[in-house]
Amino acid sequence: MARKPRLHYPGALYHVILRGNARQDVFHDVEDRYRFYLFLQEGTERFGHRILAFCMMTNHVHLAVQVDIVPLSRIMQNITFRYTRWHNWRHGRTGHLFQGRYKSFLVDADSYLQELVAYIHLNPLRASLTTKPATYEWSSHRAYLGKETIPWLNIDQVLATFASDLTKARRIYSGFVLERVKEGHREDFHGKGSADTRVIGEDRFVESALERADSPVLRKPDLDTVIAAVKKMYGLEEEELASHGQARRVAEARSMAAWAVQEFSGGTLTDLARRFGRDLSAMSTAIRRLNERRKGDIGLAEKADRLARELKVASCQA
Repeated sequence: MARKPRLHYPGALYHVILRGNARQDVFHDVEDRYRFYLFLQEGTERFGHRILAFCMMTNHVHLAVQVDIVPLSRIMQNITFRYTRWHNWRHGRTGHLFQGRYKSFLVDADSYLQELVAYIHLNPLRASLTTKPATYEWSSHRAYLGKETIPWLNIDQVLATFASDLTKARRIYSGFVLERVKEGHREDFHGKGSADTRVIGEDRFVESALERADSPVLRKPDLDTVIAAVKKMYGLEEEELASHGQARRVAEARSMAAWAVQEFSGGTLTDLARRFGRDLSAMSTAIRRLNERRKGDIGLAEKADRLARELKVASCQA
């Protein structure tokens, strides 16, 4: 029987389980784990999703991910590809590191968000790796308690469901988790018992999720739309974008166009390079430099966000 397609819509929350191929270890030491952290962080910066909770075991990972317009499949493909390539290079291995198809379950955030986060954070106890969730280093639980800071982790959204005051929210959250310490494996967080095994929620949510996921697929903006948006943002003509001058504003605009084509467009970077009379490798290098600059340049990051929003509107109107 063919597998059902994954469900996607902006704002969807997922419980993701990523396992090592044939149950092999995917983390061998601290350096492996911190590299995976880096790829998680860069993923949020690139695709605009939120990671609300995580737990890194030895041979698998649990994530609570809330997506924006980029579907979960692309997010996970990016993480698994980059980490597998790095892991195999570092450890002198070849072949698949993760199972071919990760598991993901669409979650009713209104009813299950708190429970899901607690369930993820209690994985080390269920595996008998510790007796107290706060002593396990490789989950987001300690960040929720205020014992460490993970910049790319979004804890505010969940803590706000417990109380508006941060200190009070952390106290209530801690008690909420401890009340569930003796709770074992929950089939419902693995899609069992639902009207649709891809969804964690009551029948009404399942119906609503299926309707939203079946909405017309947004058409990706084409090359002309991206170039028009960049021209408008920078006040340039296409002849200037295709010129061989190295004026900073023009070079930045070309880099922004290349980034937008790669991230949001139905066109290709090859087509853009040909249109601007540039080498494909030069365009790829420009994107990489732009992404590095965005981390420390607030103005540039705001331009990228504005361009992304405009292209999203263009997709909705297509």
